[in-house]
Amino acid sequence: MRRKSKPLTKAHTAKAQGAALWASSFAFTICFAVWTIFAIIGIKIQQELGLTESQLGLLIGTPVLTGSLIRVPLGVWSEQYGGRIVTVLVMLAAAAATWLLTYAATYEHMLFAALGIGIAGGSFSSGVAYVARWFPPSKAGLALGIFGAGNVGAAVTKLLAPQVMQIGGSWHSVAYVWAIALVVTALVFWFTTTDDPALVRQRKSGKKPKSTWLELAPLSKLQVWRFSLYYFFVFGGFIALAAWLPKYLTAVYAFSLPMAGVIAACFSIPASIFRIYGGYLSDRHGARKIMYWTLSLSVITLFILCYPPTRYGIETAKGTLVFHMATGAALFTVIVFILGFAMALGKAAVYKHIPVYYPHNVGAVGGLVGMIGGLGGFILPIVFGRLLDMTGIYTTCFMVLFLIAGVSLLWMHFSIRAMEQNKLRSLKQTLPEFPELK
Repeated sequence: MRRKSKPLTKAHTAKAQGAALWASSFAFTICFAVWTIFAIIGIKIQQELGLTESQLGLLIGTPVLTGSLIRVPLGVWSEQYGGRIVTVLVMLAAAAATWLLTYAATYEHMLFAALGIGIAGGSFSSGVAYVARWFPPSKAGLALGIFGAGNVGAAVTKLLAPQVMQIGGSWHSVAYVWAIALVVTALVFWFTTTDDPALVRQRKSGKKPKSTWLELAPLSKLQVWRFSLYYFFVFGGFIALAAWLPKYLTAVYAFSLPMAGVIAACFSIPASIFRIYGGYLSDRHGARKIMYWTLSLSVITLFILCYPPTRYGIETAKGTLVFHMATGAALFTVIVFILGFAMALGKAAVYKHIPVYYPHNVGAVGGLVGMIGGLGGFILPIVFGRLLDMTGIYTTCFMVLFLIAGVSLLWMHFSIRAMEQNKLRSLKQTLPEFPELK
């Protein structure tokens, strides 16, 4: 299946570079659409099987679990054997699992199929490793931002899956169409791209790939885990909300499922498309500054969203005066659009750090950060469902995200302050002594 690599001219290299970026972005979009398939068909499955909110949350989160856990090994294998071949194999495996979902008749069978569907989410690690090798660190932010905009696949599912269900008559038709789309995309990707330059050089030199332990060595650094917490919020929170919003909107605002999909897309689309802009801003102004903007804006918007509908009764001389406070559908749509915009900037900013700090371990470090972020997409829907079952308050999902954003902002700020203080101390030690300083 491996194509023979030919020497590349500058023009050929530029053409291959563009093909690698855009084909990878398209492939990731389709994979992401499949990865979030249960955000729509899960509601129909819940109705058919009589599932609780917690069971629905587990079903929605199960593909995210698989796609998260395999990101580290897929990232390592992409560094060793090339992201191109790994991406193709991921898409074909996910296509098979999506097709087999149509044979599931029980909740347990569907959870098992969902584990296989989750393989589609692993395409992020292989794609990051593949795309990053085509661009220098100074341009990596924009390139990875364009690739990461494939998150818009979540909006593709929300907008098209309800229509496919209506035309096909059941949720099975969505699984069939999405599986076929994966196979076609895998073929298009393979025949329009070439192996990355680093892999070509490695083959020519006859060098063996680095060992897995060397690839994983940077994962022991606390900084990598701090980046992972940021991604747990901006990506894990995005995945969780992208999957949870259709349910939230149908329950809280009584929207139809197609209408809920459209409104939810007002969150998913900016949270995906503006990742490109986030990459551009990170290249121009620095990823650290963008993360400050992201987390600060997220804390503000989530504070508004987490406030539940409330009635106040004030006793007056003329009786009880009642006030009702709630976020209307129009205002809610505007606020989640802003939240999605902030998350998009943050997703790009997090991955801007990686090729700068760890240029020789993008696959492994990017895989770990992506895994932690993906685990957020698995854990959070379950937490959302559990809290809803316990309290009956729908806005508890935003309360959880508000807490995570606040902790992330504080940890980032104090870590940066500590680094600045250490830098100042080291500079003072190297300054020459002057009489006026004694």
